[in-house]
Amino acid sequence: MTQKARPSEREPENRAQGNNTMTGSLGITQDGLRAALRVKEDYRKGEPLCVPGERTRILLPEYLMNHNLDLHDFEDPLPLAMVAARDPEAPMALAAAARMSPLGPKSRLVGGLFQVMGESTRHDIVRRSVELITANAFSPEMIAEVRRQASRIIVNTREEFTLALRQNLQSLLDGAIAPRQFVREFFDLTEAGNLRNEIRKKLVLSLLLSSTIRPSIKFLLLENFQRMPQTVRLGIIGAVLKAEPSRHLDMIKEELRWIVTQERPAAAAGKVN
Repeated sequence: MTQKARPSEREPENRAQGNNTMTGSLGITQDGLRAALRVKEDYRKGEPLCVPGERTRILLPEYLMNHNLDLHDFEDPLPLAMVAARDPEAPMALAAAARMSPLGPKSRLVGGLFQVMGESTRHDIVRRSVELITANAFSPEMIAEVRRQASRIIVNTREEFTLALRQNLQSLLDGAIAPRQFVREFFDLTEAGNLRNEIRKKLVLSLLLSSTIRPSIKFLLLENFQRMPQTVRLGIIGAVLKAEPSRHLDMIKEELRWIVTQERPAAAAGKVN
Protein backbone atom coordinates (compact mmCIF):
# COMPACT_ATOMS: atom_id res chain seq x y z
CA MET A 1 0.00 0.00 0.00
CA THR A 2 1.61 3.23 -1.14
CA GLN A 3 0.60 6.59 0.24
CA LYS A 4 0.97 9.01 -2.60
CA ALA A 5 0.82 12.13 -0.44
CA ARG A 6 4.04 11.31 1.45
CA PRO A 7 7.12 12.25 -0.61
CA SER A 8 9.46 10.41 1.78
CA GLU A 9 8.03 7.10 0.59
CA ARG A 10 8.43 5.50 -2.81
CA GLU A 11 6.38 7.33 -5.36
CA PRO A 12 3.62 5.06 -6.68
CA GLU A 13 3.75 3.81 -10.18
CA ASN A 14 1.43 5.23 -12.73
CA ARG A 15 -1.89 3.59 -11.91
CA ALA A 16 -2.39 2.31 -15.43
CA GLN A 17 1.08 0.71 -15.48
CA GLY A 18 1.06 -0.49 -11.87
CA ASN A 19 -2.23 -2.29 -12.40
CA ASN A 20 -1.19 -4.13 -15.58
CA THR A 21 -2.99 -1.56 -17.75
CA MET A 22 -6.72 -1.79 -18.15
CA THR A 23 -7.47 -4.58 -20.62
CA GLY A 24 -8.56 -2.72 -23.72
CA SER A 25 -11.84 -0.97 -23.14
CA LEU A 26 -13.11 -3.58 -20.66
CA GLY A 27 -11.82 -1.81 -17.56
CA ILE A 28 -10.65 -4.99 -15.78
CA THR A 29 -7.30 -6.79 -15.44
CA GLN A 30 -6.01 -10.30 -14.93
CA ASP A 31 -4.50 -9.16 -11.62
CA GLY A 32 -7.89 -7.85 -10.59
CA LEU A 33 -9.52 -11.18 -11.41
CA ARG A 34 -6.94 -13.03 -9.33
CA ALA A 35 -7.43 -10.56 -6.48
CA ALA A 36 -11.20 -11.08 -6.58
CA LEU A 37 -10.70 -14.86 -6.34
CA ARG A 38 -8.39 -14.36 -3.33
CA VAL A 39 -11.02 -12.20 -1.68
CA LYS A 40 -13.65 -14.87 -2.30
CA GLU A 41 -11.38 -17.50 -0.76
CA ASP A 42 -10.69 -15.31 2.30
CA TYR A 43 -14.41 -14.91 2.86
CA ARG A 44 -14.91 -18.66 2.48
CA LYS A 45 -12.27 -19.33 5.15
CA GLY A 46 -13.57 -16.55 7.40
CA GLU A 47 -10.23 -14.75 7.30
CA PRO A 48 -9.88 -10.95 7.40
CA LEU A 49 -8.98 -9.11 4.22
CA CYS A 50 -5.45 -7.77 4.19
CA VAL A 51 -3.70 -4.95 2.37
CA PRO A 52 -2.36 -6.33 -0.94
CA GLY A 53 1.19 -7.56 -0.43
CA GLU A 54 0.97 -7.13 3.35
CA ARG A 55 -0.67 -10.24 4.76
CA THR A 56 -0.15 -9.05 8.35
CA ARG A 57 -2.00 -5.74 7.86
CA ILE A 58 -5.79 -5.76 7.90
CA LEU A 59 -7.57 -3.82 5.16
CA LEU A 60 -9.66 -1.14 6.84
CA PRO A 61 -12.59 0.82 5.36
CA GLU A 62 -10.56 4.03 5.76
CA TYR A 63 -7.93 2.65 3.38
CA LEU A 64 -10.56 2.05 0.72
CA MET A 65 -11.95 5.55 1.24
CA ASN A 66 -8.52 7.17 0.84
CA HIS A 67 -7.87 7.68 -2.86
CA ASN A 68 -4.35 8.91 -2.06
CA LEU A 69 -3.43 5.31 -1.25
CA ASP A 70 -2.47 3.02 -4.09
CA LEU A 71 -4.01 -0.33 -3.11
CA HIS A 72 -2.60 -2.07 -6.19
CA ASP A 73 -5.01 -4.88 -7.15
CA PHE A 74 -7.82 -3.16 -5.23
CA GLU A 75 -7.77 -0.39 -7.83
CA ASP A 76 -9.50 -2.91 -10.11
CA PRO A 77 -13.32 -3.03 -10.06
CA LEU A 78 -13.54 -6.84 -9.67
CA PRO A 79 -12.15 -7.21 -6.12
CA LEU A 80 -13.96 -4.04 -5.07
CA ALA A 81 -17.25 -5.46 -6.35
CA MET A 82 -16.56 -8.70 -4.49
CA VAL A 83 -16.03 -6.83 -1.21
CA ALA A 84 -19.06 -4.61 -1.73
CA ALA A 85 -21.27 -7.62 -2.42
CA ARG A 86 -19.86 -10.20 0.00
CA ASP A 87 -18.35 -8.46 3.02
CA PRO A 88 -20.43 -9.17 6.14
CA GLU A 89 -19.95 -5.64 7.51
CA ALA A 90 -21.77 -2.70 5.96
CA PRO A 91 -18.99 -0.08 6.46
CA MET A 92 -16.45 -2.21 4.61
CA ALA A 93 -18.88 -3.04 1.80
CA LEU A 94 -19.90 0.60 1.48
CA ALA A 95 -16.27 1.76 1.36
CA ALA A 96 -15.56 -0.70 -1.45
CA ALA A 97 -18.61 0.50 -3.39
CA ALA A 98 -17.54 4.12 -2.90
CA ARG A 99 -14.04 3.40 -4.18
CA MET A 100 -15.43 1.54 -7.17
CA SER A 101 -18.01 4.19 -8.12
CA PRO A 102 -15.69 6.52 -10.14
CA LEU A 103 -14.74 3.51 -12.30
CA GLY A 104 -18.34 3.00 -13.43
CA PRO A 105 -18.26 5.40 -16.41
CA LYS A 106 -14.97 3.93 -17.68
CA SER A 107 -16.70 1.18 -19.64
CA ARG A 108 -20.12 -0.41 -20.12
CA LEU A 109 -18.80 -3.59 -18.52
CA VAL A 110 -17.69 -1.87 -15.32
CA GLY A 111 -20.88 0.17 -15.18
CA GLY A 112 -22.92 -3.00 -15.51
CA LEU A 113 -20.77 -4.75 -12.89
CA PHE A 114 -21.38 -1.85 -10.49
CA GLN A 115 -25.14 -2.14 -11.01
CA VAL A 116 -25.13 -5.94 -10.53
CA MET A 117 -23.06 -5.51 -7.37
CA GLY A 118 -25.71 -3.14 -6.04
CA GLU A 119 -28.43 -5.68 -6.75
CA SER A 120 -26.56 -8.60 -5.14
CA THR A 121 -25.08 -6.93 -2.05
CA ARG A 122 -26.38 -8.03 1.33
CA HIS A 123 -26.48 -4.45 2.66
CA ASP A 124 -29.37 -2.05 2.05
CA ILE A 125 -27.13 1.00 2.52
CA VAL A 126 -24.86 -0.20 -0.30
CA ARG A 127 -27.86 -0.98 -2.51
CA ARG A 128 -29.34 2.49 -1.97
CA SER A 129 -25.99 4.16 -2.62
CA VAL A 130 -25.52 2.28 -5.90
CA GLU A 131 -29.05 3.20 -6.97
CA LEU A 132 -28.39 6.89 -6.24
CA ILE A 133 -25.17 6.88 -8.23
CA THR A 134 -26.54 4.98 -11.25
CA ALA A 135 -29.77 7.02 -11.27
CA ASN A 136 -27.60 10.14 -11.54
CA ALA A 137 -25.43 8.68 -14.31
CA PHE A 138 -22.33 8.45 -12.12
CA SER A 139 -22.23 12.20 -11.65
CA PRO A 140 -19.17 13.38 -9.68
CA GLU A 141 -21.45 15.32 -7.34
CA MET A 142 -23.46 12.23 -6.36
CA ILE A 143 -20.32 10.12 -6.01
CA ALA A 144 -18.86 12.76 -3.70
CA GLU A 145 -22.06 12.82 -1.64
CA VAL A 146 -22.06 9.03 -1.25
CA ARG A 147 -18.42 9.17 -0.20
CA ARG A 148 -19.24 11.76 2.48
CA GLN A 149 -22.07 9.61 3.80
CA ALA A 150 -19.85 6.52 3.79
CA SER A 151 -17.16 8.32 5.80
CA ARG A 152 -19.72 9.34 8.43
CA ILE A 153 -21.12 5.82 8.64
CA ILE A 154 -17.64 4.32 9.10
CA VAL A 155 -16.80 6.69 11.95
CA ASN A 156 -20.18 6.28 13.66
CA THR A 157 -20.12 2.50 13.36
CA ARG A 158 -16.66 2.25 14.92
CA GLU A 159 -17.77 4.46 17.81
CA GLU A 160 -20.85 2.28 18.36
CA PHE A 161 -18.81 -0.92 18.48
CA THR A 162 -16.26 0.64 20.84
CA LEU A 163 -19.05 1.69 23.18
CA ALA A 164 -20.55 -1.81 23.02
CA LEU A 165 -17.17 -3.28 23.99
CA ARG A 166 -16.98 -1.03 27.04
CA GLN A 167 -20.52 -1.89 28.06
CA ASN A 168 -19.85 -5.62 27.72
CA LEU A 169 -16.75 -5.34 29.88
CA GLN A 170 -18.73 -3.57 32.57
CA SER A 171 -21.42 -6.25 32.35
CA LEU A 172 -18.73 -8.90 32.79
CA LEU A 173 -17.32 -7.19 35.87
CA ASP A 174 -20.84 -6.84 37.27
CA GLY A 175 -21.56 -10.51 36.68
CA ALA A 176 -24.39 -9.70 34.27
CA ILE A 177 -22.87 -11.58 31.32
CA ALA A 178 -21.34 -15.06 31.18
CA PRO A 179 -17.57 -15.25 30.47
CA ARG A 180 -17.95 -17.34 27.31
CA GLN A 181 -20.57 -14.96 25.93
CA PHE A 182 -18.34 -12.00 26.74
CA VAL A 183 -15.39 -13.51 24.87
CA ARG A 184 -17.52 -14.48 21.87
CA GLU A 185 -19.01 -11.00 21.62
CA PHE A 186 -15.61 -9.40 22.25
CA PHE A 187 -14.17 -10.97 19.11
CA ASP A 188 -17.36 -10.43 17.12
CA LEU A 189 -17.38 -6.72 18.01
CA THR A 190 -13.68 -6.11 17.35
CA GLU A 191 -13.97 -7.80 13.95
CA ALA A 192 -17.27 -6.17 12.98
CA GLY A 193 -16.03 -2.77 14.11
CA ASN A 194 -12.89 -3.07 11.97
CA LEU A 195 -10.80 -1.87 14.90
CA ARG A 196 -7.21 -0.98 14.15
CA ASN A 197 -4.55 -3.52 15.05
CA GLU A 198 -3.04 -1.32 17.75
CA ILE A 199 -6.42 -0.91 19.44
CA ARG A 200 -7.08 -4.66 19.30
CA LYS A 201 -3.71 -5.33 20.87
CA LYS A 202 -4.28 -2.85 23.69
CA LEU A 203 -7.74 -4.24 24.44
CA VAL A 204 -6.57 -7.85 24.67
CA LEU A 205 -3.47 -6.88 26.66
CA SER A 206 -5.56 -4.94 29.15
CA LEU A 207 -7.66 -8.05 29.75
CA LEU A 208 -4.75 -10.50 29.95
CA LEU A 209 -2.73 -8.30 32.33
CA SER A 210 -5.66 -7.20 34.50
CA SER A 211 -5.78 -8.45 38.08
CA THR A 212 -9.58 -8.10 38.14
CA ILE A 213 -10.22 -10.47 35.22
CA ARG A 214 -10.50 -14.13 36.19
CA PRO A 215 -7.89 -16.52 34.71
CA SER A 216 -10.65 -18.63 33.13
CA ILE A 217 -11.71 -15.62 31.03
CA LYS A 218 -8.12 -15.05 29.94
CA PHE A 219 -7.84 -18.64 28.80
CA LEU A 220 -11.08 -18.25 26.84
CA LEU A 221 -9.46 -15.29 25.08
CA LEU A 222 -6.45 -17.42 24.22
CA GLU A 223 -8.72 -20.13 22.81
CA ASN A 224 -9.69 -17.55 20.15
CA PHE A 225 -6.14 -16.26 19.68
CA GLN A 226 -6.04 -17.33 16.02
CA ARG A 227 -8.88 -14.95 15.20
CA MET A 228 -6.47 -12.03 15.56
CA PRO A 229 -3.99 -10.95 12.86
CA GLN A 230 -0.45 -12.24 13.21
CA THR A 231 1.00 -8.83 14.01
CA VAL A 232 -1.49 -8.40 16.86
CA ARG A 233 -0.73 -11.88 18.21
CA LEU A 234 3.01 -11.29 18.14
CA GLY A 235 2.65 -7.92 19.87
CA ILE A 236 0.51 -9.45 22.62
CA ILE A 237 2.90 -12.37 23.13
CA GLY A 238 5.92 -10.06 23.40
CA ALA A 239 4.22 -7.72 25.87
CA VAL A 240 2.89 -10.50 28.11
CA LEU A 241 6.19 -12.35 28.24
CA LYS A 242 7.92 -9.14 29.36
CA ALA A 243 5.34 -8.41 32.08
CA GLU A 244 6.16 -8.75 35.77
CA PRO A 245 5.65 -12.35 36.94
CA SER A 246 2.71 -13.45 39.06
CA ARG A 247 1.06 -16.80 39.72
CA HIS A 248 -1.85 -16.26 37.31
CA LEU A 249 0.21 -14.46 34.69
CA ASP A 250 2.84 -17.20 34.70
CA MET A 251 0.13 -19.63 33.57
CA ILE A 252 -0.84 -17.26 30.76
CA LYS A 253 2.80 -16.98 29.72
CA GLU A 254 3.13 -20.75 29.62
CA GLU A 255 0.02 -21.00 27.45
CA LEU A 256 1.38 -18.37 25.06
CA ARG A 257 4.70 -20.22 24.79
CA TRP A 258 2.76 -23.35 23.87
CA ILE A 259 0.82 -21.39 21.23
CA VAL A 260 4.12 -20.16 19.73
CA THR A 261 5.48 -23.71 19.51
CA GLN A 262 2.31 -24.78 17.69
CA GLU A 263 2.41 -21.89 15.23
CA ARG A 264 6.01 -22.44 14.13
CA PRO A 265 5.45 -25.83 12.43
CA ALA A 266 2.26 -24.49 10.80
CA ALA A 267 4.14 -21.45 9.47
CA ALA A 268 6.96 -23.65 8.17
CA ALA A 269 4.47 -25.93 6.42
CA GLY A 270 2.82 -22.92 4.81
CA LYS A 271 6.14 -21.78 3.36
CA VAL A 272 6.84 -25.23 1.97
CA ASN A 273 3.42 -25.37 0.30
